[in-house]
Amino acid sequence: MFLKKVTLLKEKIQTFNLYPFSIPAIKSLDEIKIDRNVTFFVGENGSGKSTLLEAIADKCGFNTAGGGRNNSYDVYETDSELSQFIRLSWMPKVTNGFFLRAESFYHFATHIDEVDENGFKDYGGKSLLQQSHGESFLSLFLNRFNGEAIYLLDEPEAALSPARQLTLLKIIHDLETQGDSQFIIATHSPILLGYPEADIYSFDNGEISKINYEDTDHYSITKYFLENRKRFLHELFKEDE
Repeated sequence: MFLKKVTLLKEKIQTFNLYPFSIPAIKSLDEIKIDRNVTFFVGENGSGKSTLLEAIADKCGFNTAGGGRNNSYDVYETDSELSQFIRLSWMPKVTNGFFLRAESFYHFATHIDEVDENGFKDYGGKSLLQQSHGESFLSLFLNRFNGEAIYLLDEPEAALSPARQLTLLKIIHDLETQGDSQFIIATHSPILLGYPEADIYSFDNGEISKINYEDTDHYSITKYFLENRKRFLHELFKEDE
């Protein structure tokens, strides 16, 4: 592992009444210790998981619209206000890596089309814009991801079918077991969260706390739905009757 700890510098924050410091999970944060090569952030929409991941990416020098340290392009205001108030503890520090932001991946792909001069060698030899959304994600994972790097992925499942999510798990496993790749992933996917021996941090209930896979809503709701689909839907829709 490279990134060992994320600390919120509370003494530098003037007020917790403004976003993003007003997010309950961020407000309660002191530090997160990173003990595994694969770490997941989970929580409801607006819980702060993507906000913190973006701040980590910004602190790493990655483009917060998506990319690495050498991908410079403007989409919208991409500075993370939170990044100015966190400290990253490394051992050793790495500069190689990538921040995947699913919602702005199209802008990253357009940027690569504009600057690529080597026949998209880092993306499987084909423009990302000439592939489906899921295919372009996998091209990125398979060709640009390599050793001695940290990878920050924000909802990578957004473009992936369940089968392709399993492919991503295999890619993560191949890189992680070599001992020189680290992943921090914000996700809603119960498939990705099933990665063995990973740490899962929940951002729900106004705090950031470690949680077991089977205790996540992602697992329990999906399991209940699959095992009790008719009853689940009946309960869900009965208010409309």
